[in-house]
Amino acid sequence: MAFPRISVIIPHYNDLPSLGACLDALEAQSQPRDSFEIIVADNGSPIDRAAMEMVTAGRARLVIVAEKGAGPARNGGVAASRGAYLAFVDCDCTPHPRWLEEGVAALERHDLVGGRMAVTVDRDRAITGPEAFESVFAFDNRRYVEEEAFTVTANLFCPGVLFDRVGGFRNGVSEDKDWCHRARDAGYRIGYAEQAVVDHPARVSWSDLRNKWRRLNAETYGLFRLQRFGTAKWVMRNWLLPLSIPAHVPAVLRSPALRSMAERRAALATLVQIRLWRFVHAHRLALGRG
Repeated sequence: MAFPRISVIIPHYNDLPSLGACLDALEAQSQPRDSFEIIVADNGSPIDRAAMEMVTAGRARLVIVAEKGAGPARNGGVAASRGAYLAFVDCDCTPHPRWLEEGVAALERHDLVGGRMAVTVDRDRAITGPEAFESVFAFDNRRYVEEEAFTVTANLFCPGVLFDRVGGFRNGVSEDKDWCHRARDAGYRIGYAEQAVVDHPARVSWSDLRNKWRRLNAETYGLFRLQRFGTAKWVMRNWLLPLSIPAHVPAVLRSPALRSMAERRAALATLVQIRLWRFVHAHRLALGRG
């Protein structure tokens, strides 16, 4: 039996409708279907396995990963993979038709690759403040790759042998940044693939946005705690958050993603709210109360 050239790894937890849409998009790839496999790594969803297999049947292999966390789920998917190349995407994302083809082609020029993330909103209704905010600020993966040397794990490509050498994703930290920086420190070069596009829906509600940043704050603080004087550095870094608010107002006012002054006002209100919330939460983490 011939092995597939590419293994697509999708971590999943309790979101079958989004998973089904993601698999639909992967079935429509320009990459020949017999050249890639799809592995869904479920992280102990409270769903009957038969219901999950109805969604994955004929399209993906389902593996169950007991250790909690998206990083361990991805590691479990990699352990079950057979392809020479790994392509990571999240279950609430929709890859564009040429995503796989463009991402793997970019590996001819770079050791590991991050593609473009496109934030989507439902334009059949008035968008919310969190949606307006994320339309401007979320998932700037070009900047992450080119300035911070990492890519989000919702759009990451690498050879399997590179993954083995770097090691798996670690839990309890910002696993995308941590893993990519370990790859960089091992001498591997990251590149950006503009045409390898993945859609990600914007957070709709304040609770969704707050929960996202609660997780990101905790994971980023986990990385800081590994450094000498990490907690002090973390506190000093987060004192910049209130100062960043006026600095980012022009980005909201100029953004082509927003269509009206009402949307810009909603984005600005959310900008103030989330930056001040992050400031308080960062200090709670430093005090062990986060």
